[in-house]
Amino acid sequence: MTKFTIHTEETAPEASKPFVQGAVKAFGFLPNLTATFAESPAMVEAYGVLSGIFEKTDLNATERQIVLMTTSRLNECTYCMAAHTTVSQMQKVPADVVEALRYGIAIRDSKLQALQTFTARIHATRGNVTEADLQAFFDAGYTKGNVLDVILGAGLKTLSNYTNHVVQTPVDSAFQHNAWQAFPEAVA
Repeated sequence: MTKFTIHTEETAPEASKPFVQGAVKAFGFLPNLTATFAESPAMVEAYGVLSGIFEKTDLNATERQIVLMTTSRLNECTYCMAAHTTVSQMQKVPADVVEALRYGIAIRDSKLQALQTFTARIHATRGNVTEADLQAFFDAGYTKGNVLDVILGAGLKTLSNYTNHVVQTPVDSAFQHNAWQAFPEAVA
């Protein structure tokens, strides 16, 4: 298998260094995903910019993690599931929500469950959701803008999920306590 470089602040291409340094400042260390993205200055910039834009949506921290973790679980991304479990814990996402996201089970809160279901439908249909899918999402209290927010978050996570699959990014030690593996019996 082709081996990809996990860059350091010193080995990253010059155009990637500002994004690498930004990740170190944000996390206190250089996550392996960012270190791998650094191989392509365009990719490391795109991921950082899209992440910042996704933070500006009307979705709150818990809702954003639902989109990110649902997409990562469905894409079976062990790196992102471990990383986002840790981030969710740091952001005080309720433990029962994090558990539901990790195992693909229903979330007790009906509005949050509607978000998980809609995100899964976006994934399963490749965006070809039905009018009934949209209506269920709206009936839960979400908006047309939130439909697009979900697509943004799913696209953001697809960038990292696919990169992690191709590159086989090792899970950072900071995320190891939340290691995850795909569970075939999980529901969408």
